[in-house]
Amino acid sequence: CEVQAMLDFATKIPYKINESIARSAKQVVEQNFGDCDDKSNLLISMLKVRGYEAYFVLVPEHIFVIVDLEKLPNKKALYVNDKRFYILESTANGSKIGFPLKYSFEEINAIVDPFLNKKLVVNKLEYR
Repeated sequence: CEVQAMLDFATKIPYKINESIARSAKQVVEQNFGDCDDKSNLLISMLKVRGYEAYFVLVPEHIFVIVDLEKLPNKKALYVNDKRFYILESTANGSKIGFPLKYSFEEINAIVDPFLNKKLVVNKLEYR
């Protein structure tokens, strides 16, 4: 799967905290390290180039990506306003599409379109 290949690429880049300095996707690849912000930025940039609908999910002290994909068997998804999205965790080695949701809904601070710099209006949220 194309999305899994992109996720594999991002997760193979070593995790390293970078003093809260935002880095571009190009810098993450060139310098071969990144924190959750950096690696999620790289991943969502690759997804955007290939035409996938994807968003950042902001939770306390972490960020991950969700992507709209066709239904995958035996994988739970995060449904945002009744639309299915699978979690992509760019910081977990060997991470797979449909990474388990490790946060409560109350911990989700925002779901953001980084290319429009806009929070999604979330009327309904389910994990199933």
